[in-house]
Amino acid sequence: MREKSADAFRNIGEMAEALGVRTHILRYWEEQFPMLNPLTRAGGRRLYRPEDVALLHTIHRLLYEEGYTVKGARRFLTEGGAQQAPAQAPTPAPMQSAMQAPVAAFDFGALQAVRDRLASALAAA
Repeated sequence: MREKSADAFRNIGEMAEALGVRTHILRYWEEQFPMLNPLTRAGGRRLYRPEDVALLHTIHRLLYEEGYTVKGARRFLTEGGAQQAPAQAPTPAPMQSAMQAPVAAFDFGALQAVRDRLASALAAA
C-alpha cells in the first residue's frame, strides 16, 4: 500500500495503527482533550487533519512516554505547553516504578509449577 502524503487526512483506523492504540482510546481522547476536534463525515466517520495528527502524537508522547495523566496532559496543552518542551520529564508515579521492576525479581519457577498443575488437571478432566 502506498504511503499517504503528510498533508493527507487520516481515518481513525490509520491513526490508531500509527500510534499503537485502539480506536476507542482515540475517541476517549476526543472527549478529554477539547482542542482535538477531527472532521466528522456521514455516519460519524472521523478524518484527522495534519494538525490533528500532530496533536495526537503529542498527546500520545505525553501520556505514554513522559508519564503524564490525562488531566495533566490536558493542563499542559491548554496552558501553552505544546509550544515549549517541559524542562524535565515528570517523575513517574510509584505504580509506574513498580511496574518497571526488573524481570529477574519474578519467580518463573512458581509460574512454571502453576502451569504444570493446570496442564495435569486439564489432562485428567
